[in-house]
Amino acid sequence: MSAKVFGSVPTQSHSTYVQRKLPHVTLLFWGLKMVAVTLGETAGDLLGITLKIGYLATGLVFLAFFLVTVVAHVRARRFHPALFWAVVLGTSMVGTEISDLMNRGLGHGSAPAGIGYAWGAALLTGILLVVFLVWWRTGQTYDVENIASHQGEILYWIAILVSNTLGTSSGDWLSDDTGLGFRNAFLVITGVMLLIIGAHYLTKINGTLLFWLAFVLTRPLGAAGGDSLTKPVNEGGLGWGTAWGSAALCALLIVLISYQAWRVHRHPMSLLPAPINRRTGVPQRPNAAIAETNAGPNGTSLREQHTWTQRLLRGR
Repeated sequence: MSAKVFGSVPTQSHSTYVQRKLPHVTLLFWGLKMVAVTLGETAGDLLGITLKIGYLATGLVFLAFFLVTVVAHVRARRFHPALFWAVVLGTSMVGTEISDLMNRGLGHGSAPAGIGYAWGAALLTGILLVVFLVWWRTGQTYDVENIASHQGEILYWIAILVSNTLGTSSGDWLSDDTGLGFRNAFLVITGVMLLIIGAHYLTKINGTLLFWLAFVLTRPLGAAGGDSLTKPVNEGGLGWGTAWGSAALCALLIVLISYQAWRVHRHPMSLLPAPINRRTGVPQRPNAAIAETNAGPNGTSLREQHTWTQRLLRGR
């Protein structure tokens, strides 16, 4: 699902451009997102259940990791693949522990002792809707590829954290409370994702809505996928265990991030117009470095155009 359906960058003349901080929404993006959130699920279970550290202590460790990475990303001046996906991984790990703490209580077992999966999913759905309402009221763009404001990026990360937490609760609810089991829950969510992809290509449903539906659903898809890897065979899993499952997913994530970094190096991302408020038209604080003011019509600077020209002349 590409980002072209989310709306375009304003076409009016701009004298100021900023570096991109968020990646293009491509097949690679969804692949990385799936691996990151699945690793968050298995890593959370590894510490919270297998090593019996407990949901609260594990949650505090992951919260510290998330806060360090998200602050570093907000302060960064351009897109760094490793840093971006570290934050996504952090939201997944923290989301797993928040969900388990809400639904199962303070222990380290898998038996629910909290509010339960259904109530947890309902509560988190309400919180996510509030986040989107606030997002709309602030006048920030919903176009996740073209967020260029400081406030918009912060709302983006809040929405990701809540959606990944919701995904854990809804995935656990679908796997356990409905009696489907991990593997069947994975297949059900996969079917829903295929319907969203079909709607993207075959209908005129708003692309932003489809993106966020897919983004939320990839978390329970990852949760169900992680459980299908790590849980015992008699519970519907493959029996890899949380340690081996986490190690394999971590290795795959590193490979995919390295590939994305290589692609960004080979094909630098275009610039974005300086951000303005969607509702008021007032200029906003940018979330990245300011680029040259003599930018081309496609948002690329003269320096970038010269770089591309030299690459073409060299046959690259």
